[in-house]
Amino acid sequence: MKGIILAGGKGSRLYPSTICVSKQLLPIYDKPLIYYPLSMLLLAKIRDILIISTPHDIDNYRKLLGDGSRIGVRFQYAVQDQPRGLADAFVIGEEFIGDDSVCLVLGDNVFYGAAMSTILQKAMNSIANGGAAIFGCAMKDPREFGVVEFDPATGKVISIEEKPKHPKSNYAVPGLYFYDNNVIEIAKLVRPSARGEVEISTVNDAYLRRNMLHATVMGRGVTWFDTGSPKGMHKASGFVKTIQEMQGFYISCIEEIAWRKKFIDDAQLRKCGEELKQTDYGQYLLSLLNKSEEEVN
Repeated sequence: MKGIILAGGKGSRLYPSTICVSKQLLPIYDKPLIYYPLSMLLLAKIRDILIISTPHDIDNYRKLLGDGSRIGVRFQYAVQDQPRGLADAFVIGEEFIGDDSVCLVLGDNVFYGAAMSTILQKAMNSIANGGAAIFGCAMKDPREFGVVEFDPATGKVISIEEKPKHPKSNYAVPGLYFYDNNVIEIAKLVRPSARGEVEISTVNDAYLRRNMLHATVMGRGVTWFDTGSPKGMHKASGFVKTIQEMQGFYISCIEEIAWRKKFIDDAQLRKCGEELKQTDYGQYLLSLLNKSEEEVN
């Protein structure tokens, strides 16, 4: 399976902070925002990843992430010259995806939960024989998001609506999706909506009409932030700060995940830590090795 992170758009809701920098490069507490969606792909053991951004910002992502060898993955890069919508990611990424299935994660979504690896694996397994997998996350007011409605008896998806005024459920669809290879051709057929974008909800609805749309509810143990606004950025940063200070481990530390998934070995993790040893982040990476040695001894 391939992975795509869509990190385009103007980030206009965050102006003036994003006038000259992509919002996914802004920090959520102690690390760039893009680390958080990237960590979801790593937890799903996806190692072939395409970063899509604007012509203005793409080189900054190359500077930040490189070719991926530092954490045992492979990054490629592509440009979205205009914000044509989320489904455009599959048209841009057609050659990259090839004959594989694909996971799309939006660059401004932050997820946290002890069971995330299990949840991701369940979604991947659900499309092993084809189809698409989305998630439902309970929200007090989901009107600003896509909303998924479930059959109370069977748990199957009944409908998908994009930003409905009167939601049929309180389950918002976060920016994390799994698709079989048919998504490329489906995305090519999507017509722009009233706001001029090719909507991901239209892609999901196409799978629903084929009876091939699977959905997993993210329970109370999972936290999700959409950081497209200053309030969202602030909430996510405060949450990460609190968890890290109270529990002592880092959220969405891509080097740690790569190490625990065995994408890199101890020597590579140590090198990552030494590169950043003047920071708390680098010291945390080195402390992982020290704890590992203590456990062995």
